[in-house]
Amino acid sequence: MALDLLLTVGLLLSTASQLRPDGAPVGPAEICLLVWVLLTFSREIARLGPPLTPALSRLLTFWLLFAVALCIGTMTAYVLGDRHDPALFAHDIGAYLLAAALSGLMVVEPGAAARLQRIAWLSATLGAAWLIIQVAFGWGLLDPGGYDTWEWDRFRGFSDNSNQLALYCAVLVPLSLHLADSARRHGERITALICMMVAIIVGRLTKSDAFLLVLLAAGPIFGVFKLWKWLMSRERKMLLRSAFAWLLVMALPLTIAYATPLGSTLAAELEDFAKGMTKGGGGRDTDETARLRFEVWNGALRRGIDAGLLGLGPGPHLEIPQSIVAGRRDSTNAPKHEEHPKFGVIPNFEAHNTFLDLFVQGGFIAVLNFGWLLAVTLLATRRAEQDALTALVCGLAIFIGFHFDVRHPIFWFAISLCLIAPRRVPAARGG
Repeated sequence: MALDLLLTVGLLLSTASQLRPDGAPVGPAEICLLVWVLLTFSREIARLGPPLTPALSRLLTFWLLFAVALCIGTMTAYVLGDRHDPALFAHDIGAYLLAAALSGLMVVEPGAAARLQRIAWLSATLGAAWLIIQVAFGWGLLDPGGYDTWEWDRFRGFSDNSNQLALYCAVLVPLSLHLADSARRHGERITALICMMVAIIVGRLTKSDAFLLVLLAAGPIFGVFKLWKWLMSRERKMLLRSAFAWLLVMALPLTIAYATPLGSTLAAELEDFAKGMTKGGGGRDTDETARLRFEVWNGALRRGIDAGLLGLGPGPHLEIPQSIVAGRRDSTNAPKHEEHPKFGVIPNFEAHNTFLDLFVQGGFIAVLNFGWLLAVTLLATRRAEQDALTALVCGLAIFIGFHFDVRHPIFWFAISLCLIAPRRVPAARGG
């Protein structure tokens, strides 16, 4: 239990990058995760290693092919004379090593499913409390000290940027839904739903368009599988009440997303409604963001193709777009925190799309490898009949379309939980 709590604390703090000491490559989260890895790895060595289960085999296969792809990319960059930032190169290698160790050790047997379920409950309950504490700092109910919890008008808590916090919320919403779906007691179900509501509200405060898309997709995906299971079930007794209750639960994310006061409009037209729920209130900022994203994505495709589809190794390899350069030179548009990435002669910008960033780093091998992992993870949740975890995988697939998330520990916790998902046991009558 102590190891579970240590891992949970590391996962919670992994998005709170402002807590790192200035200039330090690691902070409280990395220390907790490294200690957990060392203790767990020592335990596995003492008992002569874990059995090679399907989940562990898939993760080992992924990381082996991923390492091969990055090595080929690094050699390609050397041959082409590509310039890269050594510090960022080392940062990615360290992040990948930590992610590989975490994901592999989280699924080792015996008792991986029960262990990850415990960590899921800890992550949901402690995570909701941690989000509430950050909101209290953001609203001035608690003194944030030297921390800036806002990024312009977007809430970021103790993260360096609001998208890091949005990622945690994007995982916590379907995770809490999974816990509510699998709960045996009404008290546990209510607790999980409260955690889900907290994550939805805080996620909306980040004004992340990717989180909004995840929110709008997770409910319908979960609902479709729930409805299909109910229609195909031969055991219809006492299921009408449960079906109605879950319909209300599925409507909850959309209701909270709509009601959360983020400057969204109440126009009757669907287009105005959709634009109002994105950052900027009227869609203008979203249109500018979309234009910038396509510009960066085109640059990433060109870089990957110029590298012969083999990649250029770890680290960022794109030039900072000129629109961002111009915006930063305008003192009236200066961000409230240190600029990342910094200006320099070496390209240090990323595509903010996991598949494209992997394409630039590891070429088509890394892209195919990552796509395969997502596919087998999705199949694992369907074989286990875990509808909420299926929604979680689909949500991650949406979120990574707008961000580079394979270095985040919370991402690999979600993948590990889905890979090890036990087959759904029918709930008790009336549950």
